[in-house]
Amino acid sequence: MIFAHEIPAGSRLYFGETAKEKRRIERIASELLEKEGFEEIATPLFSYHQHQSVRDTKELLRLSDPQNREVTLRADSTIDVVRLVTKRLGRSTSQKKWFYIQPVYRYPTREINQIGAEWLGGDLADVLDVTMSLFEAFGVDPILQISNIRIPVIISEEFGVPLAWFASMQLEKLLGTEHAWLGELARVQHMEQLDAVLSRVPEVLRPELEAMKELMEACRCEQCVLAPLYYARMRYYDGLFFQCFRDNTPLASGGHFINDDISAAGFALYTDALIEARTKGNDR
Repeated sequence: MIFAHEIPAGSRLYFGETAKEKRRIERIASELLEKEGFEEIATPLFSYHQHQSVRDTKELLRLSDPQNREVTLRADSTIDVVRLVTKRLGRSTSQKKWFYIQPVYRYPTREINQIGAEWLGGDLADVLDVTMSLFEAFGVDPILQISNIRIPVIISEEFGVPLAWFASMQLEKLLGTEHAWLGELARVQHMEQLDAVLSRVPEVLRPELEAMKELMEACRCEQCVLAPLYYARMRYYDGLFFQCFRDNTPLASGGHFINDDISAAGFALYTDALIEARTKGNDR
């Protein structure tokens, strides 16, 4: 029996203080992003292109348009923002910096509220700086993790290590290969550890590791770690990638990507996790 007051698992209900806190977070974010030169965009709930955003298409909620073509509920905002700006608005605007405040939806009934931004032609170091400014405005001090999607891809292509091992972080298999340097990379978390292993990894990996080092040196986060072998499940991220955590809970992620030959960088903050982090912070 389904009672009248029940809501589906994964759906969101805000009332009282949580509703106020959600609106407060969104107001702070919109004001700061506008000050940084971003303009707001709200994309349609329905999309034809979500299969290009989500690696596991079983997570998509599918419907049909009047011509019986498949459409899905918005499961990710990044690709739709870039496509709509470049393909539909391209002739009417030269704006390159856009932000959105809207939920995405995943099968079966997951609702994920996000605050995100995309910078067409932007540098990831600048995008990360904006992300850290938002956390500073929220009064939240996260742990920043920097990765590079190219590293697992290169290792898979050049040395025959299955990409699935990185995607599921099967460390026992990664540590058990014939490549001793792979085990050393798996243990890298800090700058001095990366410096120590750089001379022992194959030449093809060094530029990608140096890029991670440069991003870490450019960021102004006190708590920063490296994860060279992390592999994101998003389809579009192709290089440097970062995540922000608080008490092992993901608060944000972002990275560099290329879509239709357009280079861009962006990030998404997870509103519900931020509400919880700010609430816990106020309780301390």
